[in-house]
Amino acid sequence: MRERLRIAVQTADQLSMAGLSSYLGDRPEITLLAAEQRTQADVVVVAAARLTGEVVAGLRRAAAETPTPVVLVLDEIGDVDVLTIVECRAVAVLPRVAATGDRVLRSVLAAAAGGGVMPPNLVAELLEHVRRLQEELVTPTAADGRLTAREVDVLRLMADGMDTAEIATELSYSERTVKNVFYALTTRLNLRNRPHAVAYALRKGMI
Repeated sequence: MRERLRIAVQTADQLSMAGLSSYLGDRPEITLLAAEQRTQADVVVVAAARLTGEVVAGLRRAAAETPTPVVLVLDEIGDVDVLTIVECRAVAVLPRVAATGDRVLRSVLAAAAGGGVMPPNLVAELLEHVRRLQEELVTPTAADGRLTAREVDVLRLMADGMDTAEIATELSYSERTVKNVFYALTTRLNLRNRPHAVAYALRKGMI
C-alpha cells in the first residue's frame, strides 16, 4: 500500500485554513499535519493574499529549517519576484481564483514527486533571468570598469528620469532586480548614488 503524504497547511486567515484543510484532509492519499509540524511534512501548502515582507520572511525561515517543498496559493501573483519564490522553495504557485481542490491536489502531488506547477508569466520571468545570467557570464564586468548590458539598460533609463518602478516596468524586471543591479554596480565601481552612477556612465561613453 502506498504511504500517505504528510501535508501541512499554513494560511493568513481562518477561511482559507478551513477550506484547504477540509479538502486535503478528506483525501485518502494525504495525512494532514498541524502547521507547527511542518518540519515533518512532505509538502507545505501556504495561502496568503500576496508575498509581503512578513510572508517572505516566514518562508525563508522555514526554508532554512527544512528543504520541504512549498505550494503557494496567492491572491496576487502578477508582480511576484520569481527569484524570491524559488529561494523560498516554492515549487508550485496557484492564483487563488483558480485554486480548486483538484488543482491544489495536483500541485501537492507534483511537489511531492519533485516537480512543480508555475503560471506562464512566472516561467517566462525565470527563463529571462537565466538568459540575463548567461549574458553576464560572457560580459566583462568590473575590473576594467565596464558595465553589463543589463546595467547599461538600467542606467540609461535612470538618465531619462525614470524611477525604480518605471524602470522595472520598461525592462520587464521586478523592482527588486532593478535595485540589485544598481547596488551591484555602485558597490563594484565605488559610486555614491544615482547621479554619480549616471555621470560615470556618461563620462565613459557607456550610455
